Order: sequence, then C-alpha cells, then structure tokens
Amino acid sequence: MSSREHFAPVWKGFLGDCRKLTRATPPFQVLGRLTRINGMVMEAAGLKLPLGSGCRVMVPGGGTVEAEVVGFNGDKLYMMPTDDVIGLAPGAPVMPNEPVQPTPTASERVEPRRRASDRAKHLPVGDEMLGRVVDGAGRPLDSLGPLLTTQTRSLQSRPINPLARASITNSLDVGIRAINALMTVGRGQRVGLFAGSGVGKSVLIGMMARYTSADVVVVGLIGERGREVKEFIEQNLGAYGLARSVVVAAPADTSPLMRLQGAAYATTIAEHFRDQGKQVLLIMDSLTRYAMAQREIALAIGEPPVTRGYPPSVFARLPALVERAGNGPDGGGSITAFYTVLAEGDDQQDPIADSARAILDGHFVLSRNLADQGHYPALDIEQSISRAMHGLIRPSHFDLVRRFKQLFSRYQRSRDLIAVGAYQPGGDPLLDEAVRMYPELERFLQQAIEERADYEVSLEQLHRLFGLTM
Repeated sequence: MSSREHFAPVWKGFLGDCRKLTRATPPFQVLGRLTRINGMVMEAAGLKLPLGSGCRVMVPGGGTVEAEVVGFNGDKLYMMPTDDVIGLAPGAPVMPNEPVQPTPTASERVEPRRRASDRAKHLPVGDEMLGRVVDGAGRPLDSLGPLLTTQTRSLQSRPINPLARASITNSLDVGIRAINALMTVGRGQRVGLFAGSGVGKSVLIGMMARYTSADVVVVGLIGERGREVKEFIEQNLGAYGLARSVVVAAPADTSPLMRLQGAAYATTIAEHFRDQGKQVLLIMDSLTRYAMAQREIALAIGEPPVTRGYPPSVFARLPALVERAGNGPDGGGSITAFYTVLAEGDDQQDPIADSARAILDGHFVLSRNLADQGHYPALDIEQSISRAMHGLIRPSHFDLVRRFKQLFSRYQRSRDLIAVGAYQPGGDPLLDEAVRMYPELERFLQQAIEERADYEVSLEQLHRLFGLTM
C-alpha cells in the first residue's frame, strides 16, 4: 500500500471537518464608517451597496439607527435615516442589513431587474391586516397586538404590461351621489381630488371609504398631521369602514424616507388584494406630501431644483407610483385609486397639481367658495371630469349629465345679473329653465355625511330630477 492510499482516509476526514467549520462560520461582514451627517443625509465610507439597500448605524453605548441608501458619489455612500439620529458619533460603524454577497459568476447571474426587485424591502401583507393601522414599516399603531400574517411582499413591484391590463368597463359605486351620477368612476380608474386646506377633503374620502361597494379599502395617510390620523379613523372612517380597511399612517413628523415608504407600502397592500381577484379602493392622502418628501431627499443629496424648488426626480416618481394602481389582467381584480392633491394657495396650476392632472384618469376639484357657502361635498362639477366615464354609462345617462351641467353652468355665469335684478324672464329659455331648476340642482349635489347614495339610487334621482323614469 502506497503512502497516498494509507493517508487518504485521514485527509478525507480532515477536509470534511473543514467543510463543517466553514458552514458554521458566520458570513463575512463588511463594515463602513460614518463620516458625516449633513441635515437629513448621512455619509459613510468603506461600503459599496446598491440603491435602496438597508443599513444599520451603531449608536455608542448600544442600539442602532435604521437607514437606507439613497445615493452615492465615488466612495461615499449617502444614506437617509428612518429613525432619530440622536446619539450618533463620528466613525460609528455602518453595516448592511444583509451580508454582502460575492460577485456572481457568469453562470449564476440572473436578470438585473429581478435582482434589484429582490433587494427591495419586504413588508407584511395578507387578510389578517384588515381592520389594522400600521406605520410605513409595517409596525402596528393600534395597540391590537402583533400582525399575525406570515406573508410578505416587495415594496417595488414589476410594472404590468399595458396591453395585459383589463379595460375599464365597469363602474364603481363610491356612495357619493354627485360622483355616481355626474362623474361616474370605473373600476381600475385613477382619480385626483384637488383641494386646498379646509374644504372637506378628509370628510369626502371618509364617506367613500365607508360607502363604497369595493371589497377592500386601503388608506394611506402620508405626511398629514398626526392628530388627523386618529380623527380620520374614529370619525371619518368609523368602525364599519375600518373593519374592511387597512390604514397605513406616515404622518408629517416621520422622516421623508418613511413617508415615501408609507405610500409604497399602501400601494403594495392594494396590489396584494388585487392579485387575489378583489376590487380594491386605494385612497392616498396626499400625493403632494409624497412629492414633498421626495423633494426633501433629492435636494439633500444635491439634486438641482427645476420647477418651484422641485427636482426632476419628483416628476419621475409620481407616475411610477400612480401606474402601480389600475386593473390587473382580464378576469382579475382592480385598484381604483383616489389621490388627494393639495393645491397650494388654491392654485390649480401648482406644478404637482399640473403634473398629477396629466397622469391621472380624471380630476375632481373641491371649491373653497362652495365650502364657504356650506355646500358639502364642495365638488365643483364645472372644473371636474372623469375621463373614463364615456365608456361606462349609457347614452341616455350621458345626455342627462350634459343637460345638468349646461343648466348649472348657465346659472353660475348669470348669477350676478340675477342678484342685481337685471335678469328678465322670457329672453333666454335655457336661463329660464336654469333659474327654475337651480334649487333642485343644488340640492342634488349636496349630501349629508351620514347619508349613503348608492349608484342605482343616484341614477334614479337624476332621472326623476328631469321628470323621467329609468
């Protein structure tokens, strides 16, 4: 027997022991160092991570601060914290949430888009979240205990092929008479609610959440006052509305990164229910606060402003978020989305309002003038439009809508003449009819908070207004 044959069992056992030790050894952990904190942006050196990666910054004396990579410049890594940065010191260790993986070989490489999607954060989803209130990171805020769901989903979903989406062919009952009858919304439509502050926007979306015929309601409260979160849940949404809803709250005192994540998380939850074949109503309050959060991040890492202080990335992120809503494939579920847009100073040409109007399937304008008159909901039907309405309603219904708007608009244009007594009956038949019917038209547009107006009931009332039957 040769010496090689003699020692073969020994070497084999030795190599086996080495393999066991290698498997038991923790993976190699790369650490970086915190070099600078400039406002909301932290800079680190010694790490090379892709955008969107999660990091932890060690606090001297114990504890960590969660952060996310938002940019890089050479060897510098720019991170945005999701927690308070009090206690951090220069040189604090920075580590990725997952061990750095070695560069894959040619045979191990996968599609780049899939790798980027797999690196994104995964947060809880599932039926167990109905009736719950969570923050932008999926942590419960309602003191009802931990979430019992075991399902998670990536915050960054792959876009649906536009040709694979089902067309908008069925209407969605939102429980608001003026919308159901005069600005009909379809399943899978994306609509903007344009309003200034204090005109009844929160009350209107609360009524839609309670009275809609959708299977599931997902509400994203992004960048609003913390006090309004509790008031919206208890007063506007109510126990009945909350029972079939999921509320994601990322109020104004959270970091801009958490506000962005809250909007993405609410959309992710809606996508989960849509993929189950359910009809989902997604309410995002507000799209403007989402844009402002992105502006804070972009300006902090050095992106130049272009339009009223908004950098280009803001106008790229808006359609990326909105396009995630809508119909799924034929025979599947849908996400009908309402995005509130704050018109600063009641300026409808605000850059965010103007951009949102171009990418949405309709816009409903809430008028401060109507709200000041006690007209609720303060929907200005002259400035509002549902772009999918023509394919949802019958020609006879559309004729009534057009007639209603003609009479209402004619009265509004002649209001001053009527007020000063310059109007003489008999000179204009259309104005005569508008003056006669205006009290009934105005009454039709108003609706009490506790009143529910189903779709069929709204159509019947519209026909009866003109002396017709369905």
